[in-house]
Amino acid sequence: MAEQKKVFIFDDNTDILELCTFILEDAGYEIKTSSTSNNIIDQVSAYIPDIIFMDNWLPDIGGIEATRELKGHATLKNIPVIYFSANNDVMLLADQAGADGYLSKPFDIQELENIILKHLPA
Repeated sequence: MAEQKKVFIFDDNTDILELCTFILEDAGYEIKTSSTSNNIIDQVSAYIPDIIFMDNWLPDIGGIEATRELKGHATLKNIPVIYFSANNDVMLLADQAGADGYLSKPFDIQELENIILKHLPA
């Protein structure tokens, strides 16, 4: 069996974290979640996910700044970051952050799985 792909989800809403974990574990992914973007480099370096979901409203440094930090890092910049937010301007925010893609909340399960498949090699 292929190695499980690792997904790291940053969101300060525990309901969203639980929902995403439930959906994605069911789909065969390994999940790690965090409700803060503090020490983003350390958090991501400790796990080395295959893809990251980044909420816009995160305590302290926020999703845009956290994404920029990751994208400015020599080894972590190649991990796809999907910006996800209920904000109407999620596409613009993702662009400002330098994210690789975006997902509007609320999303359906298929959208969530599709964006992972789009950004991860099979």
